[in-house]
Amino acid sequence: AQQTVDTHTRIFDSSFKSLRTSLVDSYYAPPVIRMGSGEQLAVEFDQLSAERRYLRYCLVHCDAMWQPSQIVESEYIDGFNEAEVESVSFSSATFANYVHYSIALPNDDMQLRLSGNYLLKVYEEGNPDNVLLQQRFSVVENAVGLKVDVSSRTDVDYNNSHQQLTLAVDTRDYPIDNLYDGLKVAVLQNSRDDNSVLLTRPSRVAGTVVSFEHEPKLIFPAGNEFRRFEMVTTDYNGMGVERYSYHAPYYHVELQRDEPRSDRAYSYDRTQFGRFTIRMSSANDNNTEADYMITHFALHSPRLTGGAVYVDGEFTLHRFGNENRMSYNEETGCYELSTMLKQGAYNYQYLWVPDGSSVGQTARIEGDFYQTVNQYEILVYNRRRGERYDRLI
Repeated sequence: AQQTVDTHTRIFDSSFKSLRTSLVDSYYAPPVIRMGSGEQLAVEFDQLSAERRYLRYCLVHCDAMWQPSQIVESEYIDGFNEAEVESVSFSSATFANYVHYSIALPNDDMQLRLSGNYLLKVYEEGNPDNVLLQQRFSVVENAVGLKVDVSSRTDVDYNNSHQQLTLAVDTRDYPIDNLYDGLKVAVLQNSRDDNSVLLTRPSRVAGTVVSFEHEPKLIFPAGNEFRRFEMVTTDYNGMGVERYSYHAPYYHVELQRDEPRSDRAYSYDRTQFGRFTIRMSSANDNNTEADYMITHFALHSPRLTGGAVYVDGEFTLHRFGNENRMSYNEETGCYELSTMLKQGAYNYQYLWVPDGSSVGQTARIEGDFYQTVNQYEILVYNRRRGERYDRLI
């Protein structure tokens, strides 16, 4: 069997921070560009260092399962599939020295010929096998219509703790040979891939409309609104900040102590579905003037057994690793985590991951409330007869 390749968005070198990808003209949109639209993605990240490194990048086309496609580079890239990271700037008047890098895709050196999933890989010049970080993004054709309904009246409960999706794909303008086997549909909740699902067969077909109804996989725990904090200045304590203190060489940010919310009533809060925004209140350029600070999270809770607690959000890349796993402090009665973050506004939540599982659960700490406003992303793929790649349609 072919070995599975890890294509998740990841940082492999811990000196790199704040990896974030968005549309150039839409900061909070998912990293998906429309084919032929002229849209560009901005991939941005920092390295904690006083000196720049000469970095290069390449692209890998992937199938619907995010595994490398069986096609050659010249089929999906116009130009050379290797380019220098040319946009480089240095931090200014910050306690933490860092270098800010930015990549715009597509660009004059690299045009994308096919729709589908792509993996951007960044490495040091002359050492392409040592990948420093990698980022997923997608290119869509917008060839089919998509109707989505989200309901709290689910097949497992009624206005309680779940949300259920019903999907209908209209293929009238995009003929498909076999509508029962011709589509793959991926669904993500709040950009998380740990609990994402992939559907390969619809529940029914009527004419040109392919429907996915009463699918157990399309029932998601509803979760809770993301928590928020802002550390945009040291002149005053922002939202969720208890205090600032300086211990050479860095500022420290102690966040207000959090409590579990699973036994509380639901309360609406408008959030950005887990995303973060780099911002310093007096900066002319947030990319280079926002400082890095050691940020301290604390969740007041009895010690839980049978799993681990993680801080989750876009800033953790929705991964479960040592860098965002919380440790229990018997003296304070809190789960605690200290991590270096760049000044800005952050969404986050606490996820419980049972031993032996790779899926985070909201129920135990945050609670699951049917009223929660979640963002669902639906990606529809098709592989035409004789083709060796999955189109994102």
